Amino acid sequence: MTGRILFINPNSNARCGEGIARALDPFRAPGLPAFDVVTLPDGPPAIVSWSDWYAATAPILATIRREDDRTDLFTIACASDPALPAAREATRRPVIGIFAAAVAQALTLAERFGVIALASASIARHALALRQMGTEARLAAEIALDVDMDTLLDPQATRAAMQRTARDLVARGARTVILGCAGMAHHRAAVEDAAGVPVVEPCQAAAGMAVSLLLARASSLHAG
Repeated sequence: MTGRILFINPNSNARCGEGIARALDPFRAPGLPAFDVVTLPDGPPAIVSWSDWYAATAPILATIRREDDRTDLFTIACASDPALPAAREATRRPVIGIFAAAVAQALTLAERFGVIALASASIARHALALRQMGTEARLAAEIALDVDMDTLLDPQATRAAMQRTARDLVARGARTVILGCAGMAHHRAAVEDAAGVPVVEPCQAAAGMAVSLLLARASSLHAG
């Protein structure tokens, strides 16, 4: 099948966008849709505060308007799912938020999940998303690293802290762990080894969901 899935990195950090692209590499294969990633230079440096979350809306919507004619599905590649309702209003294409996709995948793996957040301020936004999905009772715990994006993107600077955090979440009852920021993708395997439970990387969860949606749509069109 053909098609294009666009991951929108709503912050202006090019290294974060590169990490998202690497996380998607397992999904790049003949017969599958193309995966593209765009980083927004007009976006905030990271989505940390509510102000950052709201500031990302206009650049996200402008990108959707610009790319709509050549894109089959959009994904907002931030684990706070900024602008998700507005993005769905702006296009007839499907729009996936990576946090919602990660929660959906986590709930197929275990009764209760935990979340590693980038910052304490992220926890309130995740709580809002969980309430909107009706899944807040399935959260065992969420723990913030409280580091900046550049530190998170370092290959080793936060790895030990993430491993300790994952083990703490398991001790609190989590049977799967969600990485609560797109900048954490390169730590997934190490965190899973340390935690001893499945670890969900949100961009990969969204990629799997996106491929499934487009395959189902293509099958329906072919059958019709």
